[in-house]
Amino acid sequence: MSRNTDLHARRLAAVPQGWGSVHPIYVERARGAELWDADGRRYIDFASGIAVLNTGHLHPRVKKALAEQLEHFTHTCFMVAPYESAVALCERLNRIAPGPGEKKTLLLNSGAEAVENAVKIARAYSGRSGVIAFRGGFHGRTFMAKALTGKVEPYKSRFGPVPGEVFHAPYPYDFRGISVARSLDGIAAIFAADIEPSRVAAIVIEPVLGEGGFVVSPPELLAELRALCDRHGIVLIVDEVQTGFARSGRMFAIEYAGIEPDLLVTAKSLAGGVPLSAVTGKTSIMDSTGASGLGGTYGGSPLGCAAALAVLDTIEDEGLVERAAAIGHIIRTRLQRLAETNARIGEVRGLGAMIAIELVRDPRSRTPDPAAAAAVVARAREFGLILLTCGSDKNVVRFLPPLTIADELLEEALGIVEQAVREACE
Repeated sequence: MSRNTDLHARRLAAVPQGWGSVHPIYVERARGAELWDADGRRYIDFASGIAVLNTGHLHPRVKKALAEQLEHFTHTCFMVAPYESAVALCERLNRIAPGPGEKKTLLLNSGAEAVENAVKIARAYSGRSGVIAFRGGFHGRTFMAKALTGKVEPYKSRFGPVPGEVFHAPYPYDFRGISVARSLDGIAAIFAADIEPSRVAAIVIEPVLGEGGFVVSPPELLAELRALCDRHGIVLIVDEVQTGFARSGRMFAIEYAGIEPDLLVTAKSLAGGVPLSAVTGKTSIMDSTGASGLGGTYGGSPLGCAAALAVLDTIEDEGLVERAAAIGHIIRTRLQRLAETNARIGEVRGLGAMIAIELVRDPRSRTPDPAAAAAVVARAREFGLILLTCGSDKNVVRFLPPLTIADELLEEALGIVEQAVREACE
């Protein structure tokens, strides 16, 4: 029996089925853009822990920062005895967040926790309770976060009622015939039928749907949302948990629209694999809560802050914003060439090094083909490449390589992608 098989049997006996895994392999070590499983097999990692490892596995700079922090302390709780690294990280995030306004930052643990706190802050600031999100959006699995998430299965089903006064508008999705005008009409319909604008605290949006299929929001929608929020005194919350920190070919994907969010939510790649998230926003909004109304025991952990400062240094010094754009160009070019000879690829889309293909049964009906997407992922794994699916119909294959990946590894991985698509979509 292989070690992977043995570990999988142990996992089935010890771990609830709701805590699922895409791949039946068990990782023993990883470095850069590669990982090795318990049986010693090597894989190229095009998942990056779901966009967490923009700087790759065990980047030397991040590893060094963690080792140095371990020589000092691992925890004091920022709310009990604070430390400079957390302050320095907040200062850094305030500087790089889009827009010229004065900002402050709250540090937390996960993307879902940051989303929940952003909604809390927006409600405290506005004195309102309603929140508008978008269909297909994913904001986490905790109760307010899953209320905002625009998909029932598997995130809401069987878990009972979600918090109220959360409404969903259509997300623009040109491939599926949903225009910017239709999205704005959806918000107007919410205002007409469900809740008046004066009771809406926030609108929450991903500039690129993550779990929803790497669908890119047109800049005109984001500009219209900014104007709408300004008109009605609504807080605009931009969720950059998956798109942030150079992944999109900009430091933040919202920069493509040229607007300033009121609150910016980040997590995932912020700390190179150490749990850490942030809400960065306009000072007047961030300071609207009561004393001790925000926080958490582990929020802004010393290890997370040390890692995050090293990640931000790495992004800057290694030019990873520009590298993301270059990687994305290479991937998009290869996938578009593949799409020319394979009608099952309905669309190639994304921003920067956040690219996906949507698989369909035929090009005329554009019927989603989740079985083909699953088959591509399975075949790629057999050939030594880790991929993920996404999309409301699970028919999208996404590509999230570390931004530090070497050109030769990128080419090797794309060769595997081409072979896997050809074999799975015959």
